[in-house]
Amino acid sequence: MTTPGSRRTILVSDDDETYGRLLELLLEARDYRVVTTRNGHEALTYLQSSTPDAMILDVRMPHMSGFDVARRVRRVARLRQLPIFFLTSSSDEDTKRQAEEVGAAGLLEKPLGGGDLRYRLDAVLGRPNRSW
Repeated sequence: MTTPGSRRTILVSDDDETYGRLLELLLEARDYRVVTTRNGHEALTYLQSSTPDAMILDVRMPHMSGFDVARRVRRVARLRQLPIFFLTSSSDEDTKRQAEEVGAAGLLEKPLGGGDLRYRLDAVLGRPNRSW
């Protein structure tokens, strides 16, 4: 977690490099520090030694879904309260149910509007909303 006055860190895990880069640009423009991983295994490796302020996980990634990553994260005491947002191209009832089961902070639909993402992150992390 960050100390007062430091930048908040967001872990983004998305197997689509273009989408990952878009999220990185959107968040950095809002003065977040962004760490990107391309899959669930990379995200879990990062989390072994670091604690971001929030995570954004793509629901559908190869080898390990975002939900699988979140279930593992929730088993680690220091990460249980970590806000997790899910990116999805389908917000069907099953996706919503799984997001609720792992205590998601939010479900974000692709294509993603930058303002919605930043507003929701700011709200969860207690940052004031400024005009863009």
